[in-house]
Amino acid sequence: MESNETDENSSFILHPSSLDLGKRLDAFLAENIEDWSRARLQRLITNGDVLVNQKDAKPSYKIREDDEIEGELTAPIVEVMEAENIPLNVVYEDEHLIVINKQAGLIVHAGVGVRNGTLVNALMYHFQNLSQLGGKSRAGIVHRLDKNTSGLIVVAKDEATHEALSNQFHDRRVYKSYVALIHGVVRRESGKIEENIGRDKWNRMKMSVAKNGRNALSLWTVRQRFEKFTLLDVEIKTGRTHQIRVHLAFLNNPIVGDETYNEGRDKTIADIKIRQGIQNLNRFFLHAEKLSFTHPKSKEKMDFVASLPNELTDFLKLL
Repeated sequence: MESNETDENSSFILHPSSLDLGKRLDAFLAENIEDWSRARLQRLITNGDVLVNQKDAKPSYKIREDDEIEGELTAPIVEVMEAENIPLNVVYEDEHLIVINKQAGLIVHAGVGVRNGTLVNALMYHFQNLSQLGGKSRAGIVHRLDKNTSGLIVVAKDEATHEALSNQFHDRRVYKSYVALIHGVVRRESGKIEENIGRDKWNRMKMSVAKNGRNALSLWTVRQRFEKFTLLDVEIKTGRTHQIRVHLAFLNNPIVGDETYNEGRDKTIADIKIRQGIQNLNRFFLHAEKLSFTHPKSKEKMDFVASLPNELTDFLKLL
């Protein structure tokens, strides 16, 4: 293996050597990524977190000459996780799953430099049984929300439920709708953004619209217009990292408060009260409002709605 890169966000780019040709993809990764079992790497590949030449691949894929393998280790191995009494807003619970209305500022699972204060730590305190399909550091976690995104997230209590829910997400059978406040006044009533997303080649900590990235589709409708802002409902058909944030920034309508992608747009606001209000938010204006899926056991359609948290509704009053 040669010309390999990793970064503090646990992403990697691998270029196999001639000695690696013909090896299975999962076996190759197991040889070159420390502390990750082959089984976990197989799940990573199956979940679409590993790309070969910018395309999804199977664990059984055979390494070829000039392959470029890119991926993201979504959480490093953390064998010891401590339960922490962090308050949770439980929207629904039964013997198989839990739906949480996550508060902004709460990281979903352990990552680089993060070992506690996560949703997983909180889940371990409040619930006795959680799926271990994703490992101890991601106990129960089926999908993710960014740290500063609030809203609905489903958690699995057992492995069978976890796998069934993961399949629904993979097959795009889960309805996910967000509320986003963006810079600029959008005149159209609705639209779609269908632009591939990949890791930014200049800043590996960010994602960006990229021709050779993974396909991503977001649908938006206007909920309310303000003088210099627009409140949108955004449904995502795919689940790419930072998808809504990247797509809206691509349209030059970045999310309010999103310092990573709005390139200082917040600081250009003339109204001092609004500018100060954004600073006081200490988060960006993105909320996972609606979540619908089929219950893996009962086969019942499950629909959930989480209203905007107080800090976001209070900010809207400023507008």
